[in-house]
Amino acid sequence: MLRLTSPFTLSFPSISNPNLPSPFPRPSLHLPNFTLQTTSLRINTPPPLSSSISSSVNQTTPISQMEDSLFLYSRAYWVSESVIAWNVDVQNGFCYLLSSKHASLSISNSQIQGEDLKIKLQEDKAGLSAIVVEKFPHIRGYRTFNLPPNSDVKSLLKSQLVVAIYDSDEKCRNCTGLQLPGVLDELFSYNGPLGALFSEEAVSLYLWAPTAQSVCAYIYKHPSGDDPIEIVPLEEEHGVWKTKGPTSWQGCYYVYEVCVYHPSTSRVEKCIANDPYARGRLSSDGRRTFLLNLDSDELKPDGWDNLANEKPILHSFSDISIYELHIRDFSANDLSVQPEFRGGYLAFTLPDSAGVLHLKKLSSAGITHVHLLPTFHFAGVDDQKENWRNVDTSILESLPPDSDQQQALITAVQNFDGYNWGYNPVLWGVPKGSYASIPNGPNRTIEFRKMVQALNHIGLRVVLDTVYNHLQGNGPFDEHSVLDKIVPGYYLRRNTDGFIENSTCMNNSASEHFMVERLILDDLVHWAVNYKIDGFRFDLMGHIMKSTMLNAKNALHRLAKEKEGVDGSNIYIYGEGWDFGEVAKNARGINASQFNLSGTRIGSFNDRIRDSMLGGSPFGNILQQGFVTGLLLQPNGHDHGTEANMKSMLAASMDHIQIGMAGNLQDFVLTNSKGEEVKGSEVLTYGGTPVAFASSPIETVNYVSAHDNETLFDIVSIKTPMDIGVAERCRTNYLATSVIALSQGIPFFHSGDEILRSKSLDRDSYNSGDWFNRLDFTYNSNNWGVGLPPREKNEKSWPLIQPRLADPSFRPQRTDILAAMDNFLSLLRIRYSSPLFRLRTANAIQHRVRFHNTGPSLAHGVIVMSIEDGHDGFPGLSQLDPIYSYIVVVVNASPQEVSFVSPSMQSKNLQLHPIQEMSSDYLVKSSKYEASSGCFSVPRRTTAVFVEPRKI
Repeated sequence: MLRLTSPFTLSFPSISNPNLPSPFPRPSLHLPNFTLQTTSLRINTPPPLSSSISSSVNQTTPISQMEDSLFLYSRAYWVSESVIAWNVDVQNGFCYLLSSKHASLSISNSQIQGEDLKIKLQEDKAGLSAIVVEKFPHIRGYRTFNLPPNSDVKSLLKSQLVVAIYDSDEKCRNCTGLQLPGVLDELFSYNGPLGALFSEEAVSLYLWAPTAQSVCAYIYKHPSGDDPIEIVPLEEEHGVWKTKGPTSWQGCYYVYEVCVYHPSTSRVEKCIANDPYARGRLSSDGRRTFLLNLDSDELKPDGWDNLANEKPILHSFSDISIYELHIRDFSANDLSVQPEFRGGYLAFTLPDSAGVLHLKKLSSAGITHVHLLPTFHFAGVDDQKENWRNVDTSILESLPPDSDQQQALITAVQNFDGYNWGYNPVLWGVPKGSYASIPNGPNRTIEFRKMVQALNHIGLRVVLDTVYNHLQGNGPFDEHSVLDKIVPGYYLRRNTDGFIENSTCMNNSASEHFMVERLILDDLVHWAVNYKIDGFRFDLMGHIMKSTMLNAKNALHRLAKEKEGVDGSNIYIYGEGWDFGEVAKNARGINASQFNLSGTRIGSFNDRIRDSMLGGSPFGNILQQGFVTGLLLQPNGHDHGTEANMKSMLAASMDHIQIGMAGNLQDFVLTNSKGEEVKGSEVLTYGGTPVAFASSPIETVNYVSAHDNETLFDIVSIKTPMDIGVAERCRTNYLATSVIALSQGIPFFHSGDEILRSKSLDRDSYNSGDWFNRLDFTYNSNNWGVGLPPREKNEKSWPLIQPRLADPSFRPQRTDILAAMDNFLSLLRIRYSSPLFRLRTANAIQHRVRFHNTGPSLAHGVIVMSIEDGHDGFPGLSQLDPIYSYIVVVVNASPQEVSFVSPSMQSKNLQLHPIQEMSSDYLVKSSKYEASSGCFSVPRRTTAVFVEPRKI
């Protein structure tokens, strides 16, 4: 997920090739998004742009400017108990640390006033230690200053702090605030209890807030209104504030009042915040935390404690296939679901609804996991449904398919309706209330559990989409700010000027800090244990440190049925390993990017196979074609260069796809389109990045579409020529899903890929409402042509979009949708008909998988893959498949039938796969193999699978 929203200004490189190594451009600039305040001047605009991207070795602020900007910056780092780092030139001056408990510091006439303490620091010419540099690589080379021994550091950390350079005449030449995570981690790292703990005798509260001056808990009887029934001061011990209350607190609500110095305002603020360790639920307005014991029997559906023993069987992660789904999309328009359940958790519990019947078909064919878009408490959707605003559907339905009126009506209410993808996290550990039938009380916990249980019972494990890379709010006043109110400046990653990094679109979190990582790990274990979740997908995983991901995997895999009621060894984790922003190239430590995760058995999305299949990238020219969309073989009028250039591009794309079909393994040896034997790591994208990044097939998640960007059918409808006809577009959709379904690694499908889902060509439907995101599991409509997509993200493409939406021949009919569904189910059944499609090791793939249409004389647009099983002639290969000894997959992306002769497969006893022999697709059924010549004949835009039955 990457959304770019005001006020950020980013510039993108020109992208014209189909194999950009990452689908996300690197932002060239990101600005602070909070209001800054000095003691004498409130500033509502950001500082000069150079300040937010400054990286000079010697940062200085002219004294004429310093008096107005003293508290805008935090350029120094307190990295350990006795060490402060600052890239400043002391020259002949002296460095001091100044503090003020009441935030009274001010500057006038080159003098800082209002300090409680002024401590002289001693420069350490030895520089920063290796330990500090490893933790903060981006400040390598900063000057080092030591505090005097026996300084009262813990008390100082609760104050406003400034370091300053004074000349010999005692005039301040330079000064700045401090970033504190290093010293906080050293002094206050904590592994004890946090949040609300329940016992038979008491309810206890624990809050980590080492910089707070005081903390109180306000206890309320009701979710809103009224005065607190108690105001309880918490007591601090080593940075943790705690109190113990009566059991009568259960069922009550609470908030914290944290009195703390906040660097964004340069004041000591009284911040009102929810508990960051909130687990069960919030009030319906999101402003109070509910004291809910998740272990209470009243919150458990029948059989909940035994669910671990009823989970669908999973023998290996290689057996996983993933179906990505948004909770609201699933049932918001399903008339077979009662109105109060539509768009929510309980829709999954109705065994005869259209949506559940659809999921049952997918499960029976082989889908193992349903990946749910964010289900935690996020901003953008009011949990109180009575506050939602909606557009009359009958008005929308009356408008032309290419009208701009639908999007105008939808966007007018888009921030007040019930729709949002949910990548705006507020509290990571609380189920979202808008998906519950009643947001107040314990309902959201009970209903969430019923959803998980129902999906497990129809054979589907549940993956949660986690968004630990950023948070919606910051500062002391934002209603969506939680963590930055409790320990300001700690949880959110800051640049070298002290401003919050926003490369992920908002308020990047800092997993390199001990207690941030701990919160992430605790949250994952909470979802796994309390809600019995089976997997986690990490949004913008590359912005999280590799060490955090490894610790997360280990924490989950340690969970045991006997102790926690969960078999953690079956929990799969994967994510977006894009390498961009301030973490790129390990600038903040080794991050969880695609290449860094090799060998970890953590999955990364494979954008290489996506871009090579479809053409270009999500940030390139939308008309650029790829392997399945007609590059060279059926041009769409876009300038792809000369014919020779198109042949080269298509051949390179085929190399990339074949590497992806072999699990995207770095060490897989392929004969490339030039006739050279190369490893996957030696095959390069046009950007010069290796195509392959995995060392195990389960580290690759192959996909061609996801919630981001256009749906598969929509992007196919844009990139293919306008005159080819809807039937051919449907076949292209099928062709793309076939490659994903039959590749080694983990196949991933966006909900609706199997039924030609359209969002009316919307490239970013995160806030486009139910109208543009509709799913129809009755198969009557694929949602094509419901108006021009929202102006904000699509207007520049309207000239391309409008004629397509206006042309009725682009709209699939019910027969097309049903055929697409049948083909998709057949592909899944073929994948699960043989373990050869799900090889578990890199070694097995290297020895069993071969590609035959390679080298300089290759037939363009045709991929031929064979998978060999063990038999007497191959003593080095053990037998895996009791039914088939040899499988051949022929992918024909061309608009004509092709014949391919393979002497190596001559005289084999190959036949069309029985599932395809029984297919309703007459083209697939017409595929042929001639043993005498080793010739395969495959119709246009068709993937045919041939098998050799094992001799008995």
